[in-house]
Amino acid sequence: MPADAVPPDALRFSGITKIFGGVKAVDDVSFTVGAGEVHCLAGENGCGKSTLIKIITGVYQPEPGAGMEIFGQTYAQISPTQARKAGIAVIWQDLALFAEMTVAENIAFETMLGNRPRAVSYARLHRVAAAALARLDVELDLDARLGSLPIAQRQIVAIARALVSDARLIFMDEPTASLTQSETDALLAVVRTLSARGVAVVFVSHRLAEVLEISSRVTVLRDGRLVGVFPTAGLTQSRLTELMTGTVITHDVMARDTGHNPEVLRIEGLTRAGEFGDISFTLRAGEVLGLTGLIGAGRTELCHTLFGMTRPDRGRIILNGQDLQLRSNRDAVAAGIAYVSEDRLALGLIQPQSIADNTVLSVLRQITGAGGLLSSRKKDATVSHWISELAVKIGTPADAVSTLSGGNQQRVVLAKWLATRPKVLLLDCPTVGVDVGARAGIFRIVRALAEKGLAILLVSDEVPEVFLNADRVLHMAGGRIAHEWDPRQTGLPEMEAAVYA
Repeated sequence: MPADAVPPDALRFSGITKIFGGVKAVDDVSFTVGAGEVHCLAGENGCGKSTLIKIITGVYQPEPGAGMEIFGQTYAQISPTQARKAGIAVIWQDLALFAEMTVAENIAFETMLGNRPRAVSYARLHRVAAAALARLDVELDLDARLGSLPIAQRQIVAIARALVSDARLIFMDEPTASLTQSETDALLAVVRTLSARGVAVVFVSHRLAEVLEISSRVTVLRDGRLVGVFPTAGLTQSRLTELMTGTVITHDVMARDTGHNPEVLRIEGLTRAGEFGDISFTLRAGEVLGLTGLIGAGRTELCHTLFGMTRPDRGRIILNGQDLQLRSNRDAVAAGIAYVSEDRLALGLIQPQSIADNTVLSVLRQITGAGGLLSSRKKDATVSHWISELAVKIGTPADAVSTLSGGNQQRVVLAKWLATRPKVLLLDCPTVGVDVGARAGIFRIVRALAEKGLAILLVSDEVPEVFLNADRVLHMAGGRIAHEWDPRQTGLPEMEAAVYA
């Protein structure tokens, strides 16, 4: 290529449509990424981002009529192998690395693969891995076991492995979800290094501030269709949210003074070795108490103990003045504690079963009739009440719960636990997998429940969620309570600086 020639775009896809069961997951979408560009792909969950990435990487084939061009090469159809050879790599959120292997082995093991067995040259593995890290201006211990490294350094290993396979376009799926601010800054510096050396990066992240900081353009999808491509210069988080959802979402601090409300739950010195230590706080009737911190801070582990799933080594759980000795989650439910897990697919719902069956799962004893048999009348009344109360959008109660959107599935999980008439509701990251618009609806429900007197512990790794929706906020770090804030007296930047420090 002549020195003054303009390099071809990394990617030019046009007229991309993908239909599943008569539903257009992606509908006539065009997507272009320049060589060396840092580009953002944005949209609510279910908008078509993952489907589009899988089409670009050859996992799915688009409907006929699509135009596909990668680094100037036109394709009528593309397979995963072709996409990889063309220079496309995807770093998914789970990274797909090998914890028991060394850094060098994780980065360079594919260079040793072939049709015939051969001896492993560790000297070559080290040379290849060191060269890949040098391209990122990063140094790591090549002999360290990957499992001993923090998540931020594992991200670097995943990027280096992509470079070994000659990647020229790297998709990053939620790369900073579990990173501190300093780790995020370091990762963004690596992304800038990649861009400066001609490697294009497509960033997919729910942290809109860093999206606007790192990328030059953002492609927005909504309901499978292209909303538009926008320069990030001058674009605000509020405007980007509006483009993603199609609605204007107001962000007002909802904190109230609940200090005079009756105390419902008191935790004193609760400790579980290796998970959390010396946790103490109170939760009052009608209060939304926020609990935030990075992934791994011990928040979910604390919820498991409060719900009787694990036992503390020491400390007290006091509910309405009575000490609780929780031997199981059945004890917690009987005492009046309900838990909405962050993993609703594995712990919250039984996907093949109906919406109705999932809704009454926690109150089967309450809906039995004569002879201990389930009462259809009681079941129907319970389901009808909570579906109406929480405004769950369904076809019929007999439909499988898996047919619902993420937001409506989460409402069914809430319905299941609210049917137990709890005194305390533990909400562990209730908006995981829920799009921006549906999140607002869930928090309206949370606020309405609190106004009716329910004591709520709201756990989230997204600081703005607890800042806007909690009456008080606790910051958990390293298994301990590090800070307590009143959102009416503390700004969001101060909270985020402490949490991501």
